[in-house]
Amino acid sequence: MAIVGTTVAPWQLFFQQSNVVDKRITPRWIRYERADLWIGIVVVMLGAIALMSVTAFGLGGTEAAGQFTDAGAVADALREHAGPGVGGLFAILLLDASLIGANAVGLATTYTLGDVLGKRHSLHWKPSQAPMFYVAYAALIGFAAAVVLIPGAPLGLITQGVQALAGVLLPAASVFLVLLCNDKAVLGPWVNSTRQNIVSGAIVWALVLLSLSLTAATLFPDLSTEALQTFFLVGGVIGVLGGLLIAVSRNTAARRAAARTACELGGLDTDQVADLQDERRSLAEQDRMSWRTPALETLSRPVMSPLRRAGLLTLRVYLVVAVVLVVVKVVQLALG
Repeated sequence: MAIVGTTVAPWQLFFQQSNVVDKRITPRWIRYERADLWIGIVVVMLGAIALMSVTAFGLGGTEAAGQFTDAGAVADALREHAGPGVGGLFAILLLDASLIGANAVGLATTYTLGDVLGKRHSLHWKPSQAPMFYVAYAALIGFAAAVVLIPGAPLGLITQGVQALAGVLLPAASVFLVLLCNDKAVLGPWVNSTRQNIVSGAIVWALVLLSLSLTAATLFPDLSTEALQTFFLVGGVIGVLGGLLIAVSRNTAARRAAARTACELGGLDTDQVADLQDERRSLAEQDRMSWRTPALETLSRPVMSPLRRAGLLTLRVYLVVAVVLVVVKVVQLALG
């Protein structure tokens, strides 16, 4: 769960959207932003694979293998077993990753605080123009540094605990993201396609199952691996059946809409229908390129159906319980 939490951290969702806004990117540049994102994903994954491979190679067969305490201790162990060059390079990479992480997380949090409090929150503003933005940014980085410098602090456990907490919070953030991605008032012609909803739905359900398994393992420490495997199998089957049910209902709605369109176009020949479809596609692309999300205060509140209200209430209760259990688990580990 910690691996998932650090790889697909919920703060990254907020950072990504805020950073795109801060770059002042319009739909015209969206392809370049996607290319930038994919290049970043590939580079980060290659770096992660390289770090794990070097650590496995350098510490395999030694007493340090499987005895992780924190990343600094890993660098020291690599220096001892694989040579000072390897340990030094690992430490430099660790410093680089720490600087990027501290700045990105701090910036994402400051963006969010600016959104919530209605203050200027952009790197385009000078410190004199947005003092609260830069003060909060510096304070968050200073707080992170202070935690690291606490004498005897179990940094490895803190890191893993925070990552596990991020993994627990991720399903909730992902659910809200999917809801936003299907909100036409917010995204207009950029709402999710059916394929995107299938992929995002599968990801969210997998995250929910992982989060539930962590909660169950914390509540019932003696839970066997076989029981968890059975849980994942049953959960996967439920997810597939639920997805099929949603797909069938949406497909039925799409067929009815297509039938209505066919009735409306009944008096046209084949060429006229094709021309009309081409014109609609062209207009849709123009809409996508010119679309701007309306200001939040101009949007009406979403209609809260009983099903959605019950779902959000369940999500809130689960979040509170899951966060408490993660904290309990971290304290248990810290006390041995």
